Amino acid sequence: MYDTLRAPRLQFLGRQPYDKTYDAMRRFTAERQRDTPDELWIVEHPAVFTQGIAGKPEHLLATGDIPVVPSNRGGQVTFHGPGQVVAYPLIDLKRLGIYIKEYVFRLEAAVIQTLDAWGVIGFRVTGAPGIYVNLADPLQAGLPAGPRQDPFDGLGKIAALGVKVSNHCTYHGVALNVAMNLEPFERINPCGYAGLRTVDLVTLGIRANPEVVARQLAERLSVHLSR
Repeated sequence: MYDTLRAPRLQFLGRQPYDKTYDAMRRFTAERQRDTPDELWIVEHPAVFTQGIAGKPEHLLATGDIPVVPSNRGGQVTFHGPGQVVAYPLIDLKRLGIYIKEYVFRLEAAVIQTLDAWGVIGFRVTGAPGIYVNLADPLQAGLPAGPRQDPFDGLGKIAALGVKVSNHCTYHGVALNVAMNLEPFERINPCGYAGLRTVDLVTLGIRANPEVVARQLAERLSVHLSR
């Protein structure tokens, strides 16, 4: 099916250092030609904090022994580590016929659909890219009921998103938390939001295998990014 749809070439790269993968994405994007096939890289990183291009140092609270790597993606600081599925779509948006806003929408839709396969309801928060869950009832409800002055009150972030576009071509991507050590998120203000709680599927009571979730996310992304 994917060949008919001209889906991105899928690569499961296993556990790779972040800086090595970052360099490879930049090199791939700089060297690609008009007819270079799109690719979708699925990886897992050793523990690392990555700081977006607009990242502010005050969002790094106590990083300790975990390295901080500057990045040219959008957004602030986030954490990558074992048990997290990271997807890097290397997509020619001009050839696909969409703009960056639609691209981000499709990335988030793929995550929402992946979570739905496990019975978890994920949703967007306006102005805060990524996917969130209702901590009080992640399997049955959307946004918490009642008035909320804090837009993140009662929410947990389960997937972070940060992208870069160069000459209409994307790199970086989306990270979905499956079965992680979440403690390092307490050493930062995740994505620049003080007090924002970060969760994974295990926190929500879902005993999911990261490799299985990785293949589900890859399938959904392949559908949304096919032409």
